[in-house]
Order: sequence, then C-alpha cells, then structure tokens
Amino acid sequence: MVARRIIMGFAAAAFVGLTLGSGEESPAPPKEVTYNRDVAPILYKNCVVCHRPNDIAPMSLMTYKDTRPWARLIRQAVVERRMPPWHADPKVGEYLNDPRLSDVDIATIDAWFRTGAKEGDPKDLPPAPVFAEGWHIKPDVVFTIPEFMVTGATQDDYEYIYVPTNFTEDRWVQAAEVLPGDRRVVHHATVSVIEADKVAKKEEENSGSNAGVDNYHYRTGKVLHLRKDAPVIDDGCSYPTGGGVPGKKSGYVNIVPGIYLPGHLAETRPSGFALRIPAGSYLQFQIHYSNHTGEDVKDHTSIGLVFAKEPVQHEIAQYEIWNDLFLIPANDENHRVTSCFTLPKDVIAVAYTGHMHFRGKSMRTEAIYPDGRHEVIMNVPRYDFRWQETYFLKKQFLLPKGTKLVTTAYFDNSQNNAQNPDPSKAIRWGEPSDEEMMGFWLQFADPKLVDEKAPVARK
Repeated sequence: MVARRIIMGFAAAAFVGLTLGSGEESPAPPKEVTYNRDVAPILYKNCVVCHRPNDIAPMSLMTYKDTRPWARLIRQAVVERRMPPWHADPKVGEYLNDPRLSDVDIATIDAWFRTGAKEGDPKDLPPAPVFAEGWHIKPDVVFTIPEFMVTGATQDDYEYIYVPTNFTEDRWVQAAEVLPGDRRVVHHATVSVIEADKVAKKEEENSGSNAGVDNYHYRTGKVLHLRKDAPVIDDGCSYPTGGGVPGKKSGYVNIVPGIYLPGHLAETRPSGFALRIPAGSYLQFQIHYSNHTGEDVKDHTSIGLVFAKEPVQHEIAQYEIWNDLFLIPANDENHRVTSCFTLPKDVIAVAYTGHMHFRGKSMRTEAIYPDGRHEVIMNVPRYDFRWQETYFLKKQFLLPKGTKLVTTAYFDNSQNNAQNPDPSKAIRWGEPSDEEMMGFWLQFADPKLVDEKAPVARK
C-alpha cells in the first residue's frame, strides 16, 4: 500500500504563530465529538506517521495527553488548510500521496475543539499504529554508510560515499526511504545506483579536485558552483540545450531509489512499477551536510529498500531536467526562468518533483505533445524549500516520443521573501542552499513490459 505522506508536519515556529481571529463568529454548537472516538482515527491515519516520538515533526499526537495542549492550533491549522502540508495545485493532476484532509475530517476536528476537546470513553480508542523505529516503511534490507564525522565547522558541504549492495542478482525495488543518521546535520541526501565499474571514476570526479569539472563550473571543496562568466540564459527554451551548459542537454537519466529532503518521506511506486538495481551495483550517497550545533556529530545515514512482491510490469527511471545558466538579479521579486527538454522516447509518467532553494516561488511544467496539444501536468503555485514533496500520479499516462516538457519557475530574491539569505546578491546556479537551482524531475517507466521471467526479489 502506498505510504501516504499525510502529515501534519510543520515547523514549531509556524505552528506557534497560529492564532484564532478575535472577530470570529461561532456557529451553533455542534454535537459532541471526542478524541478517542472521532479524532484519534483521523490523526492515526493522517498525522502520526510523522507526529510521533523522535520523528520529523516537533510534537507527538499519538495520545490524548500529547494532543490536547495543541487542540486550538491544530483546529486553526486544518480549518485554514495549512496542514497537512501540500503544495501541488489540486486542479492539476490527482496524486496517490495527496495528504489533504476531507471536508468531513476538517469538520470533525473543528467540532472537537469547539465542544471542549474532550477525551471520551477509553473503550472508543482504536489501537495505535505500530511503526518500525525511525522508518515510515518496513525495509527488507538496509544499507548504511560507514560512520562519518560531521565537524562543527561544516556548514554547506557535500560528501559522496559508496556502499556496495553485494546483490548477486538483479533486485526490483518497490519502495525506498532515506533515513538521516542525524537530522540536525543532514540537510538532504540523494541515493543513486552506480555500476561497479564506474565507481572509481565517480570517486575521482567527486573527490574535491577539479576532475570532471567542465569550463562552466568550479568546486570549493566538493561543492559545485557555476562560474560567474558562464553564459546567462534565463529562458532555457530559447537556447539549443534547453537550459543545460553549452554542449549538454538540460535533461539526463538517473536511477534514484530514494531521496531525503525536508518534508520528504518514503517513496512507494504503484503496483507493477519498480526500480531495478543490477547485480553487483553500488549505492552512491550524496549527502549535503550543514552543521549548526557547534559540535562534532557522528552520522550514519541509511537507505531502506522494500522489494517488489508482485510481478514487475514496468521499469522505472528518472529524468532530471535543469536550467543551469540563469541569473537572478538582486532584489528581483518575480524572476522568471525556463527549461525545455524533448523526450527522446515514449515514457509513462509516474511522478514529479520540483526542486529550487530558498528563493524558489513557484514552478509549473507543461507538456507540448507532437500533435501540438498543450497540457499542464504539474503546478506548484507556492513552492516551499522547507517542505519538498514528490507527487505520485494516481493515473499513470503515456508521454510520447517528441513531447516537449516546458518548465517555468519564478524566484523571489527580494526582502519580502522571509527565507531569502541575502536579497542584495545576484544569484546563479550552485549546490549550496544560499545559491539556487531550478530542476524538474520526472519519474518515468518504460512502456515496454518487463520480461515475465525477470527476477522478482524474494524475502
């Protein structure tokens, strides 16, 4: 079953900032609603996946005692649809992991608060869900990096760590989750599949030297930046590469079992769709460390994999499509950047992710089909770097060869953007969070059916 990111996760500061309007009119008192009978089932289904002890959310909602002090603020957050967090336009696409509460659920929480937020009869309380410690899935196998010391001086560094799978046969992955060893220092992590004979080259490219760096990039340590004298192309669709640096297309294929980003939980592919990890492959952990604790911290970031239990029909991969050449002027509150990529083959659309940093404002992707038809396939009107989702489609569909994917993003580099590190600076592409990125990731599947005899992993 799809691991639903139906979460009431939010920063404590945002939660504390919610208040009831003083001029609010109270409707007629509704019938009595209790925590045990009415509210707990909603929280258990939609919220405690993160609102439980020692998880991503700032407080637990597993018990009445945990929940009661937050009743007023919970009610306000759900009535205003601030929570659960969800940033995709509900008018564009239907998603398996859409976390929005139903009108009935919202009304129930509203009524509970208005009738005194009572506990109710203990006999009405359903069994609490049981979770694996730290995980939002039940992994069949876990791979963990060797202990890595993140020094107190580490602010915006990347590390590349290679872990062998030791798989003796191809394995099909249905779900995956990247679990940071210490959330205080792991800003994000991407785990990619690397063939064994390519690991040495990858290690050299990411060693901190300038090996593998082209004429348009440079490194500080292991962190990659765009050179100031690189061409400025805000409208990638007007440029031959679509937004990539000269000589390189804007899009490329990557095999990514899982990622960890703020607000991003496990990824579970639809039944019949799975990602293949070839025998003998390695997993590349690209981990962005940012340590503000003032002390050295040991990290043991892991990835958990759930193998497909049913026959796999379609193999999944991912196009990562970028504009790498934009320049956002200082104090610009609505800067437009585009990228374009034409699909070289038929693919089945499975999921979308939009990626920007603190200045990201909105992102929209349109498909222009070979027959000239236009269709908006993803729209994120209020992007939030603090909570980044992957949107898994309820209904997968064919994107034929020759379809052009046009992504338009807007950035707010003004002082009106409370997250902006420094509006006085012009900003270009770079891996650090205080620089910027503009990426649309399309998880896709090959329309060609996987051979019925392809190995399906066993427990």
